[in-house]
Amino acid sequence: MWVEYLIIILAGVLVGFINTLAGGGSVISLSLLLILGLPATIANGTNRVSIFFQTSSSVFTFWRKKMFTARKILWLVIPATAGSILGAYIATGVKSDALEIAMVVIMAFMLIFIFAKPSLWLKEKTAMLEKRIQWWQILLFFAVGWYAGFLQVGVGYFLLMALVLGVGFELVKANAVKNLIVLFSAAVSLVIFILSDQVHYLYGLLLSAGSIIGAYIASVMAVRRGGNFVRWVIVASVILAALKITGLVDFKEIFSSILK
Repeated sequence: MWVEYLIIILAGVLVGFINTLAGGGSVISLSLLLILGLPATIANGTNRVSIFFQTSSSVFTFWRKKMFTARKILWLVIPATAGSILGAYIATGVKSDALEIAMVVIMAFMLIFIFAKPSLWLKEKTAMLEKRIQWWQILLFFAVGWYAGFLQVGVGYFLLMALVLGVGFELVKANAVKNLIVLFSAAVSLVIFILSDQVHYLYGLLLSAGSIIGAYIASVMAVRRGGNFVRWVIVASVILAALKITGLVDFKEIFSSILK
């Protein structure tokens, strides 16, 4: 169905564009995968394919710019990755109907962060970086990693809060470390979803192709007033996903009628 494939690629472009500019793009990709009829468990796994390719590109760029110099990074990546393994393992065993409800609730909750513009209140505490890693910081990143493995939606905001407020990174390096943690999280969780046969490879690769294009477009454009556009696109995505899950709209039937 070429119309579905085109929609997925275009959604991927939008997701890559939004993730590069603001974050929260997984709300859109997960919503679309649900709308297209994938069970929530498979949509959750498929979304990791795109995330893996997006963050691989970002981490390579940050690595070339030598952004990963702090020794603390390893002590943050390890517990977050361990948490991701547990979170992904639990997610593969959750019933699809229950996971769909959880997705919509969490995506709606994420709108609070998106409209609150967290970048305005995330203030750097670089003096904290000189202190040794604390046990509660390890637990914090294990918890965030667990959530990343379980659902992923909006984890970028949680990681930025943990890295800036909990560790003391300034925002630029925090964003680099965030991408590194998400890369490891996406990699290990993707393996678990693959072993559980909960990945739609074609949809995942199409999303990845689109997201790479979207990220490139965003990186070369000087977008200064795109915030409202991004936020309202995400709001629309949450509404569409809710309509699908509640059964008020059958999007598969709509797509089928378009193709006739």
